[in-house]
Amino acid sequence: MANDCRFNTSLLHGTGSKGFSQREILPPVSQVTAFQYESMEDLEDVFAGRKMGFAYTRIGNPTIAAFEQKICALEDGAAAICTGSGMSAVSAALLTVCQSGDEIIAGSGLYGGTIRLLRNFEKLGIKTVFASRLDADHVRKLINERTRVVFGELIGNPSLSVLDVPGVSAVAHEHGIPLFVDSTTATPYLAKPLNLGADVVIHSTSKYINGNGNAIGGMIIDGARFPWNFEKHGALSEFSQFGRLAFTVRARAEISSNLGGCISPFNAFLSYVGIDTLGLRMERICENAAALASRLDEEKDVSVNYLTLPHHPDHAYVSSELNGYGGGIMTVRVGSKERAFKVINSLKYVKIASNLGDVRTLVIHPASTLYRRNSRQEAEAAGVFDDTIRISVGIENKEDLIDDFLNAIEKSRDERRN
Repeated sequence: MANDCRFNTSLLHGTGSKGFSQREILPPVSQVTAFQYESMEDLEDVFAGRKMGFAYTRIGNPTIAAFEQKICALEDGAAAICTGSGMSAVSAALLTVCQSGDEIIAGSGLYGGTIRLLRNFEKLGIKTVFASRLDADHVRKLINERTRVVFGELIGNPSLSVLDVPGVSAVAHEHGIPLFVDSTTATPYLAKPLNLGADVVIHSTSKYINGNGNAIGGMIIDGARFPWNFEKHGALSEFSQFGRLAFTVRARAEISSNLGGCISPFNAFLSYVGIDTLGLRMERICENAAALASRLDEEKDVSVNYLTLPHHPDHAYVSSELNGYGGGIMTVRVGSKERAFKVINSLKYVKIASNLGDVRTLVIHPASTLYRRNSRQEAEAAGVFDDTIRISVGIENKEDLIDDFLNAIEKSRDERRN
């Protein structure tokens, strides 16, 4: 397949979509625990890495491998590792390069669960230093001799702050430090972080990649371009023989495997099928989100946070990093928690749910749910206030979505007057 084909063509016919052993169009579901061999010598060779093959589905499986190859090709990566969830992908990626005494620099506008995970790491002796803004200037000031990785979300969920990947990666690389990017909310349709300067990309495939809200999963993609210093990154020292692939080898053979956060073959299959429509879905989702944000921005008692709005502080990144799109998430503030609940409860088509990236529009009050266990300071740094509503826009007709939200907002006004 030529490299000059466009996104949807590459998605369906590129190197990550080759035919399978019995000429199937889609990968067969290898719903098994283990794989049999003709001799113990053969199985020993597989375990030792001397022979290609699968031994146990927690470590590897043909269906899961097909999904890994698909995402790896889509992100222009060198290797990919599928995990049981987005959180297990974040955990495995960071623990692969960090050990007790090491530090992580992270953006403060992270998903609440990720912030709590990084707080958990402190009990293992791994400290996280949170940057008020993850840009080159802030990162440069925070780097010290213990820093081992810079980590952030490309589009913050739900802060909608955008990571300056070229700028931050340049500063990190000056100091021999890699940049890990969670690109769940951007997807490869909006941006390919490895081509912008990132070293490792992470996805919660449960979101836009799957697209149908029917399978949990995560993915780690290694660009294999970072020149590891094995004295500095002592966690990788036992894998120095693998050079620039040391991260992937340790992540797969040791951290991900030993933590046990594996995906089921059937969930990998569901997400493999779901990703075929990623380009079409994202185009429609971004179109709907921009239209909804623009219309709601006209309401004087509603504050709208969305990247394509000219007044958004990171609006310039829409063209420089995000392929001209603003993504599928927006937040609105409506003045109080009580009114936020009234707006949410008055919606007709929109589903109240904690996921995002579905074909259906989903809405949630993050302060009382996703950030319930975070401090007020952490929540507000992520753009979450008592009156914040997070909207994950779907593929419905935009006119119906606009009418639904306007009617819900007007109903909340009527109840306030009464």
